[in-house]
Amino acid sequence: MKILVTGKNGQLGSEIRAIEETYQEISFIFTDSKELDITNHFQFKEQIRKISPDVIINCAAYTAVDLAEYESEKAASINYLAVENMAKLCKNSNIRLIHISTDYVFNGKENKPYIESDQTEPINEYGRSKLKGENAIIASDVKAIIIRTSWLYSTYGNNFVKTMVRLGQEKNEVNVVSDQYGSPTNAEDLAEACVSIALSEKKWKEGAEIYHYSNIGEINWCQFAKEIMSISNLECEVKPVSSDEFRTKAKRPEFSNLNKDKNRRDFDLNIPDWNTSLRKNLLK
Repeated sequence: MKILVTGKNGQLGSEIRAIEETYQEISFIFTDSKELDITNHFQFKEQIRKISPDVIINCAAYTAVDLAEYESEKAASINYLAVENMAKLCKNSNIRLIHISTDYVFNGKENKPYIESDQTEPINEYGRSKLKGENAIIASDVKAIIIRTSWLYSTYGNNFVKTMVRLGQEKNEVNVVSDQYGSPTNAEDLAEACVSIALSEKKWKEGAEIYHYSNIGEINWCQFAKEIMSISNLECEVKPVSSDEFRTKAKRPEFSNLNKDKNRRDFDLNIPDWNTSLRKNLLK
């Protein structure tokens, strides 16, 4: 099997590269925006023709949530228009597609974990661009798996966990919002899930299917930060604040925990709880 992974230097792409050697039956091709610009539709078509992959795992994305409020066209070009083109090419070339989406397609007003069929209503430009990408994949009728994930972190790139560790080493106290609930996702766990799904050829259906993936459990950002400090043995006090006190350019969902039952049922995935995965990440 030949798998093309876009966005190789992002958190998820880097984690897939880290586990590459454990899958001898797969030939991986990793690309970044310099090697394969997914927004250049002609170049992308030519490169896909040359590579001829069986599966594309699309980890490339515009993820600057606050900046997207000012750069909505740029966010849409990567998260929507490039994805629409990718889906059409995959459909025409009989290539299966795994695409990473987000919990930010929801408005955060639910009080129970979101299932895949729940109504979408993004409240920021980033979420809107990702939802348009989802809808473009569905409209193309390509054989695809759309994976919505949340609160992604890893040993690579910039993320909340690494920021908290840095601040915990530099400061005596930090303020963290306590009224936004969800579940973190260790990108290493998601990487394993993506490859496992890619290998599950017989379980793929015609057209696109949406699945949710995050670690098990439900917490708020403040609780998450406190556990990061505790595991890292950092004597930094984490003080809870409200979203109104800690304003950002883009609104965030108040609640975005994802129900993973469908994913575990269809692909037999063993999804770790968030605390176990956080410890695995921090104690490497």
